[in-house]
Amino acid sequence: MRDEFESLSPVDYRYWDKEAAAYLSENAFTRAKLEVELALVRTLCRRDLCPSPVLTEIMNACDKVTTADVYEEEKRIGHDIRALVNCIRKHVSAEAKPFVHLTATSYDIVDTANASRYRKVVQDVLLPSLVALENVLIELALREAETAQVGRTHGQHAVPITFGFAIAGYVSRLGGCIVQLVALSKALTGKFSGAVGAYNASSLFVKDPEEFESAVLGEVGVHPAEHSTQIVPPEALVRLLSEMIVAGGVMANLADDMRHLQRSEIDEVRESFGKEQVGSSTMPQKRNPISFEQVKSLWKIGVARMQTVYMDQLSEHQRDLTNSASSRTYGEIIIYAVVMAKRLAKAMKGLSVQRENVERNMAMSQGMIVAEPLHLILASLGHPNSHEKVLALTRKAQDERRPLEHVAADDAELESYYDRMPEEQRQVLLDPSRYIGIAAKKARTVATRWQQTLAIMKFH
Repeated sequence: MRDEFESLSPVDYRYWDKEAAAYLSENAFTRAKLEVELALVRTLCRRDLCPSPVLTEIMNACDKVTTADVYEEEKRIGHDIRALVNCIRKHVSAEAKPFVHLTATSYDIVDTANASRYRKVVQDVLLPSLVALENVLIELALREAETAQVGRTHGQHAVPITFGFAIAGYVSRLGGCIVQLVALSKALTGKFSGAVGAYNASSLFVKDPEEFESAVLGEVGVHPAEHSTQIVPPEALVRLLSEMIVAGGVMANLADDMRHLQRSEIDEVRESFGKEQVGSSTMPQKRNPISFEQVKSLWKIGVARMQTVYMDQLSEHQRDLTNSASSRTYGEIIIYAVVMAKRLAKAMKGLSVQRENVERNMAMSQGMIVAEPLHLILASLGHPNSHEKVLALTRKAQDERRPLEHVAADDAELESYYDRMPEEQRQVLLDPSRYIGIAAKKARTVATRWQQTLAIMKFH
């Protein structure tokens, strides 16, 4: 057996996932193609186009075929699908041999097998992983709905929100991706329409080749494409993989935000760190946000892989081989999305919110974050140039290193406005954590809606 550390792809020795491998490995691909070959013989048998003992023979033969056998045969003949067919034929009688692969072309098998296994891996592995992450985020959004936090735009302090509100944004964004992935996985199609898609071969034996195609594909749970050539139209798979990149972008954005909030100067959240975990080979004090950084790094790989998928959308006339090698890498996009979801879910589940630092950062700008409510209140009370006035006050507060609300309260021009200012608005200026709008309510509303949506969602 080859040492796994002799592998060339990090997927094989660093980011391997047992659940995903059950659908995306080369062994899994061989099994999926064998299932399509069997689906063909079952359908022939049901239509009395081959004897029932032949089906039994071919079923037993498929159980004996290994990927290693197929690759060895491919070395001899130079064709992967014919190698698969030869390996099946090797284990059956002369009477059964003619029925193996009868009327099929290679990509009747390949594209249908891919539609079947990609649909299954999305529905059985990727979606549950994303939902697990979504549930972690929902719980966090609800738990931290009231935790006032300074908002940030362009890397600068803006007006207050709550941490739960910030997380609820990702609940909504990731939830939308989950909905799309469910629909797009169901939209994958296969084909059994022959060498150029015109059903030339199957029309020799059946009156309704399209019904025959539907029957074969139905055996493996796949619907036929409306129109195909030698290959299935690529758009359904392109859209599915594209949505994985979109979901990956949401996860990478969340990871980026958490990484920045974990900066030493900010320190509002902390990723869990094992007792013996090391952050640096030379600086013992380091607690690096490794999971969040890995998620962003993995997303970048997926984005790069996606460019190949887009280029593979083009195939000359009824088929060319320019996607033959590149299409074999599509599973990497899926596996990286799975690994991202699982790692991010674990990191977010172990995330701790440093409330003292959240409050410290809120106070850091010496009340500057009340500039917006101050100018709006002044405008509502009739001040003709409230924005310009407050801008001048912020400059003064910065120069004098005094809280903005104190500088404003001491300004003679604003005395009459302060006299008419409602007490509730005065309190907002004194305590910026009160100026959170409906952030807490919005966090709960969004989190609860997605909690309910996930509870009734069906992946299959």
